[in-house]
Amino acid sequence: MKRPMLSALALSTLFSLTTVAPAAAVQEESDGKVAFNNACRTCHSFKAGDNRLGPTLHGVVGRKAGSIEGFQFSAAMKSSGITWDESNLDKFIANPDTVVHGNAMKPFGGVADASEREKIVEYLKTLK
Repeated sequence: MKRPMLSALALSTLFSLTTVAPAAAVQEESDGKVAFNNACRTCHSFKAGDNRLGPTLHGVVGRKAGSIEGFQFSAAMKSSGITWDESNLDKFIANPDTVVHGNAMKPFGGVADASEREKIVEYLKTLK
């Protein structure tokens, strides 16, 4: 009788050890989505083609700024010449007006916390 209990306990321990890494990865993704929702979701969607007050951020990494057809970008954004990479996104999320002066994101003051910006950028990289 003790043997099956021991086997079940050993199996349970083994199962929990093999699920720790994936659970941590899911938590990181969740942190990025939470950071995105806190800072960006009011104006932006993460779904392709879902433009709101701001353009969708689906596929933003590697995209030229001001280039989504059908969205009314500011003249400053359209003429910025920026391609959104990790560095440009980090700077823009920190303080949009210093990266593209005259952009339409005036109400958004930026995200001062570097770790929160990093989470957002990492999440944006998954939106393909």
